Amino acid sequence: MAKTKTKPKTFTKKMYLEWYELMLRIRKFEERANMMYFQKKIRGFLHLCIGQEAVYAGMKTATRPDDAWITAYRQHGAAMAKGIDTNSAMAELYGKYTGNVKGKGGSMHFFSDEHRFYGGHGIVGGQIGIGAGIAFADKYQNKSSVTFCLFGDGACRQGILHETFNMAMTWKLPVVFICENNFYAMGTSVERTSNVTDIYKLGHGFNMPSKQIDGMDVEVVHQEIEAAAKHVRSGNGPMFLEIRTYRYKGHSMSDPAKYRTKDEERAYKEKDPIGIIEGKLVSKKMATKKQIDEIKAKVKQEIDDAVQFAEESEYPPTKELYTDNYEQTDYPFIMD
Repeated sequence: MAKTKTKPKTFTKKMYLEWYELMLRIRKFEERANMMYFQKKIRGFLHLCIGQEAVYAGMKTATRPDDAWITAYRQHGAAMAKGIDTNSAMAELYGKYTGNVKGKGGSMHFFSDEHRFYGGHGIVGGQIGIGAGIAFADKYQNKSSVTFCLFGDGACRQGILHETFNMAMTWKLPVVFICENNFYAMGTSVERTSNVTDIYKLGHGFNMPSKQIDGMDVEVVHQEIEAAAKHVRSGNGPMFLEIRTYRYKGHSMSDPAKYRTKDEERAYKEKDPIGIIEGKLVSKKMATKKQIDEIKAKVKQEIDDAVQFAEESEYPPTKELYTDNYEQTDYPFIMD
């Protein structure tokens, strides 16, 4: 399948408002995290997804709560779309005990069994095999859930992708593989890493249904994720989506992103998914400027509260060094 030319269907005012508020929440959370990093309140690694919000908003509205998501280290937006709240997300970035995983995971390792969000993984491509494993477990237990396994364009060059694609197709696993192609693996462009620049074509070697879609358009993302979920949930096996998106910031906080031209950055900022939806809300008279301003104020207050929550929270106690490392079992071969 080539790049989709499908016209998005008509969506409700409620859907547009949900997309707008979620994307704005993710954007403002990331911008504040950026600020707090330079104030040395957040340490270690920090990978921002500013510009890629439409991917997560479209996935949120097109999937079911019992569907599983797993992704890489640029994962705050996906985690928040899946249901992890801003307080515990910000506290985790601060390394606080009230964080999503008790301050032990930091920016790259969010997790929520309640929301079926399984990370947050620092090893490039490492989550691809795990995503197939989650899908295998669901199929083994006769669940109707679909696993959405996200990774970047850089991870597509890892051997585990090909091994996993082969097994997933052989076993017809209920998994949608998603490449968030933001065109740069750290600072290296897709063109410099492979002669296959249309990444969705990698699925063709396994006869996997594959498609390239516009990740800057939340309407398209919703529609294509919904269709992929239906295909996989019907027992047809996996599907591969290359979602073309763009990150406005560098790879991480130490990356000034000088490998990109100003014209390229300007072109993608003109397609900013939040600005486009805000414009549609106003032009189609689904929201007044006053209502838009109220949403912005609400989100700002939520992020302010999250920062205050993180600031006032305690660091994990020393005893937490010894918890959450191993699971106690009653297997006879386990020695005391």
